[in-house]
Amino acid sequence: MNRSGTADQRAATAVEVTKDRNGVDQVVLRNWRGASARVSLYGGQVLSWRTDQGEELLFTSSKAIFKPPNPVRGGIPICFPQFGNCGSLEQHGFARKKIWAIDQNPPPFLQHNDSNDKVYTDLLLKPSEEDLKIWPHSFEFRLRVCLTVEGNLTMISRIRNINCKPFSFSIAFHTYFSISDISEVRVEGLETLDYLDNLFQRERFTEQGDALTFESEVDRVYLSSSDVIAVFDHEQKRTFTIRKEGLPDVVVWNPWEKKSKSMVDFGDEEYKQMLCVDGAAIEKQITLKPGEEWTGRLELSVVHSG
Repeated sequence: MNRSGTADQRAATAVEVTKDRNGVDQVVLRNWRGASARVSLYGGQVLSWRTDQGEELLFTSSKAIFKPPNPVRGGIPICFPQFGNCGSLEQHGFARKKIWAIDQNPPPFLQHNDSNDKVYTDLLLKPSEEDLKIWPHSFEFRLRVCLTVEGNLTMISRIRNINCKPFSFSIAFHTYFSISDISEVRVEGLETLDYLDNLFQRERFTEQGDALTFESEVDRVYLSSSDVIAVFDHEQKRTFTIRKEGLPDVVVWNPWEKKSKSMVDFGDEEYKQMLCVDGAAIEKQITLKPGEEWTGRLELSVVHSG
């Protein structure tokens, strides 16, 4: 049998548009093995990614607010055109608080043969008049969210400058992984890298450990990392692999106990069940000349070892 299964199995793949409880459209992707992903048009945010066994791989807070204008605490919010508070815009920019459109006529995605054996949806964000007042740059942000035949989640972003002057932006895919216990997790692929520590006014340090483990709050931007990072969850016997292109930096965040208690949309103890590891471009902003386009790619996969 070929990789994509029989015609009957391929017919079992599905792209379905539904509405959430506030009437916001969501796109549900299912591959023929039963893996699924759910993407909200509010923020272009992936809210769920499940294995073919129905196991949820992304964390969403039990206290998350699903009503605009609040971004949802969990899943994969898109921080654009600013990360954090490093700029004049609101925290993490405005893309995660905008209604995206389903792109009915996307340009061909030539890279990586991104439509074979995959179920996907194409979303599009263009700035509103209101956005142009606070960030006066015309752009088209195209996002393809794919679920591969193996159940991997891929996000391909294309941002084009349709302005008559250059602009620069930061971006991060703020991925909340669901984990068993933060004290049982380690991250590999960040050894010897420099990082900016947001708990110390973005001071620059060098990672000394062989792997990153967690015993207190962590809020760091690792710079110019390799394109493969792994998150090992010993208790779940589960390893997430993050593969990225065009996204040189990696954000690692866990709020720990004190900060968790200060967030209204986050449970006091939920820091134990989540870890954010983001593909990002933060330290060196991406600059696009008129007509230029940037492409970034993030692929998330999971392997069970037990």
